[in-house]
Amino acid sequence: MHVSFLGLGAIGLPMARHLARPPFSLTVWNRTASKAAAFASQHAARHASNPADAVRDADLVITCFPVSADVEQLLDGPTGLLATMRAGTMLVDCTSGDPATSQRIAARLAERGIGFLDAPVSGGVAGAEAGTLTVMVGGDATLLERVRLVLEAFGKRIVHCGAVGAGHAVKAVNNALLAQHIIGTAEGLLALERMGVDPAIALDVINASSGRSNASMNLFPERVITKAYPRTFRLALLDKDVGIAAQIARAQGIDAPMLDLASQLYHEARAALGEDSDHVEIVKWLAARAER
Repeated sequence: MHVSFLGLGAIGLPMARHLARPPFSLTVWNRTASKAAAFASQHAARHASNPADAVRDADLVITCFPVSADVEQLLDGPTGLLATMRAGTMLVDCTSGDPATSQRIAARLAERGIGFLDAPVSGGVAGAEAGTLTVMVGGDATLLERVRLVLEAFGKRIVHCGAVGAGHAVKAVNNALLAQHIIGTAEGLLALERMGVDPAIALDVINASSGRSNASMNLFPERVITKAYPRTFRLALLDKDVGIAAQIARAQGIDAPMLDLASQLYHEARAALGEDSDHVEIVKWLAARAER
């Protein structure tokens, strides 16, 4: 199978590595051309000069970008995907995107006889490198079976979530829960610390009790208590995901004050901490905010 992979970011690059080997033939493209050229020189892959060139002979196209709008913008123009994608091929979008844009993309591709699945992933850079990502898929189940072998190259758990957009929706809600857990854990520990309780002791109790979460069990002990704050997932991207989850709730006519508040807080923290800050660094911002 000839696979074209577009978007070699922090997650996309290790995902693409798993496809640079038999039984796949791989072509890569990236907006920063030097990154794709370096990848091609180090792996069994061809470096394409533009999106149209990348997908010209592809059986399957995989996109992995920060937002759905990035993928939509690749469709048109003389160097766009639709200039050379053939009927019968497929596009699998691993962007952590939004359902509405993916539904528009899917409709346009369907007019050309091209299949579409939204397939965002979870598991971080470590999961991408190990090939153990969870892949949340939206779209026709028969299309998923056509590309399952490819997804299994970098995904350990592949879940069909529903129609087009369902994968993006599940990913956004999952990340919104992560955001809420970080905020809630930070605020609770700040209050306990003010009372004189050692945060490490508080976490020991919480993690053996009903209040535990991935944030309390992993992120806070490894990154907050140690003050390490490694930059593994940008706060800006989590801000985007929480905003998508809040949008989904509004579109379904649901009053979701927790989602709205988490979206507001992450948006404010992003403005204060900058585009390159890590998602856990909101804890610093919350601590400074508590001192006002």
